[in-house]
Amino acid sequence: MASKGSLKTPKGTRDWVGGDLHLRDHIFTVLERHGGVPLDTPVFELRSVLSEKYGEESRLIYNLEDQGGEACSLRYDLTVPFARWLSMRSDVQHIKRYQIAKVYRRDQPAISRGRLREFYQCDFDIAGVFDPMIPDAEILCIIAEVFEAFQIGVTVKLNHRKILDGMFEVAGVPKDKIRTTSSAVDKLDKAPWDEVRKELLDKGLSEEVADRVGTYVRRSGSMREMLDNLRLDSELGANKFLMEGLADMELLASYLEAMNVVDKVSFDLSLARGLDYYTGLIYEVVVLPDPANPATLQVGSIAAGGRYDELVGMYGRRPLPCVGISFGVDRIFTLLDARRKKKSGSDLTNQAEVYIMAFGGKEFDGLLLERMRVARQLWAAGIRAEFAAKVKPKPLQQFNASEGVPVAVMLGQEELDAGQVRVKQLHGGDKNAASKDKGQLVPRENLVEEVRKLLASIQLEQE
Repeated sequence: MASKGSLKTPKGTRDWVGGDLHLRDHIFTVLERHGGVPLDTPVFELRSVLSEKYGEESRLIYNLEDQGGEACSLRYDLTVPFARWLSMRSDVQHIKRYQIAKVYRRDQPAISRGRLREFYQCDFDIAGVFDPMIPDAEILCIIAEVFEAFQIGVTVKLNHRKILDGMFEVAGVPKDKIRTTSSAVDKLDKAPWDEVRKELLDKGLSEEVADRVGTYVRRSGSMREMLDNLRLDSELGANKFLMEGLADMELLASYLEAMNVVDKVSFDLSLARGLDYYTGLIYEVVVLPDPANPATLQVGSIAAGGRYDELVGMYGRRPLPCVGISFGVDRIFTLLDARRKKKSGSDLTNQAEVYIMAFGGKEFDGLLLERMRVARQLWAAGIRAEFAAKVKPKPLQQFNASEGVPVAVMLGQEELDAGQVRVKQLHGGDKNAASKDKGQLVPRENLVEEVRKLLASIQLEQE
């Protein structure tokens, strides 16, 4: 048995508690607003389902011991299981789907940077045949909305697989080395060009070809700026794949301008996304550095995705075009947790919206049954409420226990006899004014309505 001092979670994992988990609700609000349907898939898949889908990243898949005559592996992401599900459902021709679940990587963990072996991803995907780039634009709009809700400044780095492959062809990269070249180039956000160039040479490219690759992939800028520059390059313009990709990006730029999110994207030719299943637009979300929050400098990308039109067809069904995004929930949590600790110094915050208190004189019996009745009334209305689990709680005990709760419902025998309760803003806002505020007496039958009004006004103050 492990001693108390040696107890810990396995390397590269973490426990989740309280407010840590509530950040998922903020993401869900955006995804449901866009018509997302929830989906859940098994934590492990047949090994044949996952094999040959991730390129060089396949080495990070956790294989399981054969216990039932089937070779299985822990899921590496949520995209491939979604494609497997679509291939089994021939009746599904169009769907917007979201899923939040744990995935697994046999990687070297770095918890402070949000790099784990077991971690949450939240995916949103649009599957079906649509006119070009319309679903892709909606996905990018969703990315902007999610991080606006978290008040996290981000840049969405964009590229297109056809543009990337076309550039590599023009540079002289052999077709059988295009994917390994992509994998090396994708490291440019973490390593200098000299290291990436050395890897390209180690993978068999000549110095001339590697240098030509370098002249292309180290370019980035706004959508319109990059589109204009690429179209001026006559050598690139002769490549069919590249021109098809540019046509997609021209459409996308106009859609993003219409949705007012084009200022959040950067057209970055170094973005390669090493996974084999991407076929078109690819993107990665990086955090804008915030000197006040050092965690922004450490977490790397916090969401990524792209178009994968051929993955479903690999399982025997006719191809079904798909595009999606995966949010790195753990990395987002790392940022929000650093911000929260700076403000409150605590990992744990009370998640209740209302704290029910009771007060009285010498003959005060604690009004436990009345506190229970009021709690039940609020719970039934979908309001998160708590009360002290004591028969006769002291006033100070109740105030201490209510730390972080925005609203109090206060009970006294006289008010109850008159069919009333007192509702008051408890924490936040102007503390001096709040301490003088005795709250508002409201009829018991109007309690839910008045609590909702007060919660709404507090929310507006915070915004």
